Amino acid sequence: MERSADDIFEGFREHSIAEFFKRNKQMLGYSGKVHSMVTVVHEYISNSIDACEEGGILPSIKVYIKQCGEERYIINVVDNGPGIPRKFIGKALATILTGTKFHVYRQQRGQQGIGAAGCTLFSQITTGKSVHAISSTGKDAYECDISIDISGNKPIIKDIKSVSGFDRGLNVSAEFDGIKYENSDKSVFEYLRRTALANPHVEILFASPDGKEYNFPRAVEDIPHVPKPIKPHPLGVSVNDIIDFAHLSQSRKVSVFLAETFARMSDNKIDELRKTVGDAIMDKAPKDIAWDEAQQLIKAFKDVKWIAPDSTAISAIGSAQIRAAIENILNPESLYIVERKPQVLHGGIPFVVEAAISYGGNSGKRIDTEEYVGNVMRFANKVPLLFDAGSCAITEAIKGIQWKRYGIDIENKPVSIFVNVSSVYIPYAGVGKEAISKEEEIIEEIRLGLMDAARGMQKYLSGRQKANVAKTRYKTLMGYSKQLSIDLEHLTNEDRAKIESNLEKLILKHYPKAKEEGMDNADSE
Repeated sequence: MERSADDIFEGFREHSIAEFFKRNKQMLGYSGKVHSMVTVVHEYISNSIDACEEGGILPSIKVYIKQCGEERYIINVVDNGPGIPRKFIGKALATILTGTKFHVYRQQRGQQGIGAAGCTLFSQITTGKSVHAISSTGKDAYECDISIDISGNKPIIKDIKSVSGFDRGLNVSAEFDGIKYENSDKSVFEYLRRTALANPHVEILFASPDGKEYNFPRAVEDIPHVPKPIKPHPLGVSVNDIIDFAHLSQSRKVSVFLAETFARMSDNKIDELRKTVGDAIMDKAPKDIAWDEAQQLIKAFKDVKWIAPDSTAISAIGSAQIRAAIENILNPESLYIVERKPQVLHGGIPFVVEAAISYGGNSGKRIDTEEYVGNVMRFANKVPLLFDAGSCAITEAIKGIQWKRYGIDIENKPVSIFVNVSSVYIPYAGVGKEAISKEEEIIEEIRLGLMDAARGMQKYLSGRQKANVAKTRYKTLMGYSKQLSIDLEHLTNEDRAKIESNLEKLILKHYPKAKEEGMDNADSE
């Protein structure tokens, strides 16, 4: 039986963004039991570190996970940040797509305004419970229960009251079902360990559900500089961006609008653009600009030679900080770090690649007492990427390097490869933000950085190998020298002690570093 259009559209209604994510929670990273738990910790930790850095505070973060059912856990994260004022607590923890990050053009761990609110939503749809929050700004301390009105994407705040004894920061506690804690290289422990590696100024205490406590002390006392917001670069915008920016502009002319809105837009560049698109476009009101005129501007942008984007919007980890963190946690025998110069993605977005290779100590992953496998640690804007390795630009770059050429066995030796990509905009390969898209510019920068670090490690490994060969030969010759001195004594009637002393001098002449390196005591090892 045919149905009329009125019948079909009778149930037509608008859905809130919260309703959308309720049905598509996998888009927020809640796609598996272990992954879901790591996602919750990631969202709370990222917010805490960002808040502390913006407040000029060295972050001290505590993570407590308690099991309260077969796949049911309470996750509690406490930080010493600036706290959240009462009037913003609902928007910060229970309104999807709100926050202080989405509209700012600078590097940040999270930008969509989904993180903490997504955790509230996930807790609500798996347990039906509210999130409990305690916050103190130093002037006002309070606690409350928070949930989301899913149909309207609005916060529901209950039982709000003042508290004492919490000096400053945010304490969030939520219960989740359908998640799982496990000890693996994709666990909460590993996520926090890698967070400490990429953020050496952060101190993290972790109490796991199995009753163990882990402490990741900060390795440096310096707070990273807060990236400065920058204007978008002309080569990084689309026709639709031009239209959107223009319709919001209060400028009277397109020429003025361009100078006020985009980076590197000097008077000379305006003159170059005017020669290409003409006075009719450059002198009209921005709000009146048409799609085809915006297209002409985009085409003209590509014909102009621009200075590279400003990199002050990026806050890389830094070579000294990476060294301090890796030595603090991995304690390697050898470590080589490379920080590449800022490069440009898609013509307009600045990014920086940092790469490091460590050998020995706690590098790599131990299979048993004698065997190791290499370990790759991927980061985007200092955030660990534990999942979807096969879809990541970092993995692609590593696969493209001939490691044996550098004498590095990344499959069977205690080797750790560390790569961090920092940018205003990380092109993730999926909505879960666990892998960096395989952009050619990014892959090439990672490859060059790792090859540079590999050359440094090659020198160390080559020297180490030569030293081992020398050590083996020295031990062998010294072992024969005693018997040889006895035999020579019988043949020559010379004093055996004198012969043995001369033989030792002869051996040391060929292996002069033997005594300094303790090779003469090798038999006692």
